Amino acid sequence: MAELNLNDIERRIRVLEDIEAIRKLKSKYWRCVDRKLWDEIVGCFTEDMVLSVLSKLIEGRNACVQFLKETLAQTVSAHQGHQAEIEIITESTARATWALNDLLLDMQPGVNFTGFGYYEDEYVKEDGNWKIKRSKVAYYFTQMVNTWKSSK
Repeated sequence: MAELNLNDIERRIRVLEDIEAIRKLKSKYWRCVDRKLWDEIVGCFTEDMVLSVLSKLIEGRNACVQFLKETLAQTVSAHQGHQAEIEIITESTARATWALNDLLLDMQPGVNFTGFGYYEDEYVKEDGNWKIKRSKVAYYFTQMVNTWKSSK
């Protein structure tokens, strides 16, 4: 087995630190979505962020935040991501696939939405911080259930 030199060890440590930073970023994203922390979520995205979800394409950080605000305004949500496959491409670019499970309860009409699928993300490092540049939500199963009961 070839010996590792100091540069190889530093590079490996940097990759591991970047992977952990991306995990924390995505966790922050889900926390901000579920708690509706719109001012805080802005820091998760690049200025030219692109979000693709349910046949919608939303371009630009402000448009993405506004879309999330409007879509989730009357909901209680629980977004969970698992089994991250994170690949560091260069020192400033990465991509990841996350298994997802989300539950949304729309408080007005009383509809539960459950979705299973994957997030397919691209990241860039700006000023030393990882940001989400593209996020595609690819559902393979969704279910909507009306929770209102008839009084008959």
